[in-house]
Amino acid sequence: MAENQLGGQQILLLPEGASRVLGRDAQRTNIAVAAAVANAIKTTLGPKGMDKMMVSELGDIVITNDGATILEEMNVEHPVAKIMVDIAKTQDKEVGDGTTTVVIMAGELLKNAGDLIEQGIHPTTIIRGYKMAAEKAAEVLESKAKQVDPNDDATLQKIAMVSMGSKNVGDDETKAHLTKLVIRAVKQVMDKNSAGKVSVDHDFIKVEKKAGKGINDTEFINGVLVDKEIAHPGMPKSISNAKIALIDVALEIEKTETDAKIEITSPEQMQAFLQQEERMLKDMVEKVRKSKANVVFTQKGIDDVAQHYLAKAGIAAVRRVKKSDMEKLARATGGKLVTSLDDLDEKDLGFAGMVEERKISGEQMVFVERCKDPKSVTIFIRGGTQQAVDEGERSITDVIGAISSVVETGRYVLGGGATEIDVANALRSYSQDVGGREQLAIQKFADALEVVPKTLAESAGMDAIDTLVQLRSKHKSKEGSTYGVDIFKNSLGDMQKNGVFEPLKVKQQAILSASEASEIILRIDDMISARSRPQAGGPGGMPPGMGGHDME
Repeated sequence: MAENQLGGQQILLLPEGASRVLGRDAQRTNIAVAAAVANAIKTTLGPKGMDKMMVSELGDIVITNDGATILEEMNVEHPVAKIMVDIAKTQDKEVGDGTTTVVIMAGELLKNAGDLIEQGIHPTTIIRGYKMAAEKAAEVLESKAKQVDPNDDATLQKIAMVSMGSKNVGDDETKAHLTKLVIRAVKQVMDKNSAGKVSVDHDFIKVEKKAGKGINDTEFINGVLVDKEIAHPGMPKSISNAKIALIDVALEIEKTETDAKIEITSPEQMQAFLQQEERMLKDMVEKVRKSKANVVFTQKGIDDVAQHYLAKAGIAAVRRVKKSDMEKLARATGGKLVTSLDDLDEKDLGFAGMVEERKISGEQMVFVERCKDPKSVTIFIRGGTQQAVDEGERSITDVIGAISSVVETGRYVLGGGATEIDVANALRSYSQDVGGREQLAIQKFADALEVVPKTLAESAGMDAIDTLVQLRSKHKSKEGSTYGVDIFKNSLGDMQKNGVFEPLKVKQQAILSASEASEIILRIDDMISARSRPQAGGPGGMPPGMGGHDME
């Protein structure tokens, strides 16, 4: 119970059971929590990073080294830990890669700020210094970035391999196979606007997965894979040169919205009623047949009688298809989504070289393949176990993010910690020009960026401090500015020569998000948690733990 004293009188501020942490204690607690979250995923960074196993309350197992996934599965309670999870999610949504980097950077920025606060420097001064450092870092990154053409497959492959490097999805040959599929998919769906700016909508690269076979059997489908089956056993299961009708109409007799009563008094009337229903369904199927469609996908249901007539007409139909899949089918086949059968015309139909139902791991799936220049494609992931398939999906999602980022901006920077060392060196010399107390914050920002090469060195079993010292001195000469941590040789290596490239956008977003999150957390000097504890037996005689409500 938080309270104040005024003239000897006790004044209650908060309800029973609420807690409050003030001033320096609040800052210490927040920094400790952020550092703990960062340490939890630090060891997953880089190609020699370790995996984490999370077991949910229901016993579901997740084995991964994907930062965003680990933090989400950790189910953290503390508000500051939730902010750390949020920056990983933002990084994942915005650029799709670099989630571990952003969290360990934020953790390091806060830890370093803690040292300055202990020395008596005010958090506002630190925040101002961090803001200046983040702006300068963005400028340095821009100047260090190199151009890449979306058609330069060799460079895109290197960027994809770095993104895939830390993932546990087989050997280099397997990773190369997966990255080639992703590059092909991104180039297939990318759009150019009138100004020549490239954009990639990740939603149009469908990632479907099914346990079975090996990860090497992951395939690229020039079209869409729909996780449904063909509605009727009498319908064709394989259609070449498919003309596809995409309809948002139920092929069944719809019920009236208001309650209606039909009174039937004789068997003849009953017969006439049923025949009329059948005629209406037959008319619906006739409209589909007249459009010359031989495949139908609908978001709604298909009546048994309508299925029978469709099968008789040799038309394959798939019902209850998800709205997102309907949009992908429209983009892939060039068809139009029609909301009225009266409007269905041959020009609204989409085209696919092959529509086929196949049995995958005991389940039927419909493959819509060989589309002409589709703007929506599918990567179908296979793997020996469910865990392998799930990790394959996470890896491919990361690579899609990395390749999309580099195709959109057309620029990349060096990996292996080389860029971070460059930016840190530039920030240190910039801090001399700034002067004042802010320069200490800028220097601490520079130190925090070096957590990336430091962690890479640690995970490779190298001496982290020696590696940092050597890298700093290398980067002082122009020839050594491309050097970073060569994980595989446990030494320093030329990242330009080794082809260790990362998208500029991923680095920019990581530094920006880490800086903003640390600034938000440093501003907090008072934490009020209005969590009321339930009384014994709970309110109204409820069992303990059932009463009260939580507000974090």
